[in-house]
Amino acid sequence: MDAGPWMDDVLLLTPGPTPLHPRAAAALTWPMRGHMDPDVFAYNDGIVADLRELYGAAPDAFTCLLAGSGSLGMEAGFANLLEPDDAVVIGTNGVFGERMANMAERLGARVHRVAAPAGEALDPDRMRAEARRVRPKLVAFVHGETSTGVLNPVEELSAIAHEVEALLSVDAVTTVGMLPFDMAGWGIDYAYTGSQKCLSAPPGLAPVAVSRRAMAAVAARRTPVATWYADLLGMQAYWALDGGRQYHHTVPIHLHWATGEAIRAALEEGVAARTERARRTGAAALDALATVGFAPFVPAPVRLPTVLTVRLPDGLDDAAVRSALREVARVSLTGGLGATAGKVWRLGLMGEAARPEPYRALMVALAQVLPAHGIPDAVGLPAAFDAAWAATAPVGAGA
Repeated sequence: MDAGPWMDDVLLLTPGPTPLHPRAAAALTWPMRGHMDPDVFAYNDGIVADLRELYGAAPDAFTCLLAGSGSLGMEAGFANLLEPDDAVVIGTNGVFGERMANMAERLGARVHRVAAPAGEALDPDRMRAEARRVRPKLVAFVHGETSTGVLNPVEELSAIAHEVEALLSVDAVTTVGMLPFDMAGWGIDYAYTGSQKCLSAPPGLAPVAVSRRAMAAVAARRTPVATWYADLLGMQAYWALDGGRQYHHTVPIHLHWATGEAIRAALEEGVAARTERARRTGAAALDALATVGFAPFVPAPVRLPTVLTVRLPDGLDDAAVRSALREVARVSLTGGLGATAGKVWRLGLMGEAARPEPYRALMVALAQVLPAHGIPDAVGLPAAFDAAWAATAPVGAGA
């Protein structure tokens, strides 16, 4: 079969997947091993330790890779921590908060939503009032809402769960590995991400971290976990470090290799450095785009550094422009979800995408495409980005 256009390079600036880290890409070529091979167990042991560091988890936390996307990480948490008729308070301010609620309802839990409009952060006072009224078994929310680009106040919201002695689940899909995350310090019981987001590994794995308290709650359930595949006790038997090593399912070996290398690369670079390059790149991109009529969708105090959501200029045809960028310049962008569809673009600033080079390339592409869509001033976007990048000094520079 001849290599088709799908083999050509595309500038990937979506909020996931992100461009592969070179070490992750190289690991995909490593030799195959069996899923019960000693080499795989030894490599997995390193992943377990690295995930504890990545999440800021306690030494006795259980960490592993679930063979599925971040949505499996989300569903596994609810399936393990909730039983039918359990009460759960879920903060919803976008598509993924609402997905949480939908999953919990399907499991038979009594779901109490605390909603905020798209583009706004969850209100801790409202979350606290509902948690005190309901006294739930579990409190859950999204740290960085991918669908809108909002960063929710994780420390304030986490404290609420402890005030009512509830377990706490946090979606860290667009934050862990790129922004500070202190699972132990914030008292989070269950957290998860997707391999294809901040880590820049291939899609297909959900790195999760589970507190000792949460594992005890799973062991004390009255009813079996609703899913055999993602039962954390069964997973723990495969990932155990005590020599048990029981067969569970055939894990995707090469995704383990690639994700393990991406996690190690993130830890070696350091979260502070990764946060900084996301911040600088996003600020320069926003400043440049503002010169031709784009505007931030989310106010600065609650803006998610890893997903820059921008309102489109009046009259700009979202689908037509993104299609032209893809066809003419080989650039892939993502529009809005749910309430924001057709109104915004969501620009990924995670992993290997959070660098000035790809965003300058985006400005070159927009300079080529936008004049035909009624924005002639777009020819100045590359220069505007260069000026904005130069002006967006690193934190602490010149002090």
